[in-house]
Amino acid sequence: MSTTQVLIAGFGGQGILFAGKFLAYAGLLQGRNVSWLPSYGPEMRGGTANCSVILSDAQVGSPIVGRPDILIAMNLPSLDKYENEAPAGASIFVDSSLVSRRVRRQDVNAYYIPATQISNDQGYQTLANMILMGHVIAKTGVIPQDMIAPAMKKVVSARHAELLDKNIEAVQLGIDYKEE
Repeated sequence: MSTTQVLIAGFGGQGILFAGKFLAYAGLLQGRNVSWLPSYGPEMRGGTANCSVILSDAQVGSPIVGRPDILIAMNLPSLDKYENEAPAGASIFVDSSLVSRRVRRQDVNAYYIPATQISNDQGYQTLANMILMGHVIAKTGVIPQDMIAPAMKKVVSARHAELLDKNIEAVQLGIDYKEE
């Protein structure tokens, strides 16, 4: 039986909840048991935001992610707050455009991708979250790559249909990114 606990954290407005919803839908489309629990500070945009996602082959007993197998930190306060919550062997992904320090622990797998810089350079100003998600998919296999487009079609609303292909392209940028 396989269970993966994911915690995505950053500031409101970075697409934290959208990234979590994308991951949850991908799990649902695979027939897995899924939990998606968004959380954000009272300020919303600019305040703190995090999203817990659990993907499991068994029933999910609690939606709370206390020890994330995968931590995605899109800002320094999130890395500071959650780095020590990850168990040994976990994978920690950092948006190195916004986080100046390295992961301090030696017992985890740390990945650095300048997602915000890439998104700005490529003209995808609001899609650093999906670039990071692509890198997570490439490095962990948390979802199969053939689930990307079907899951994206579920989470990109009809009102924003013009963003569907851009979101998929942003995920691909993260998949293709080679760390230095």
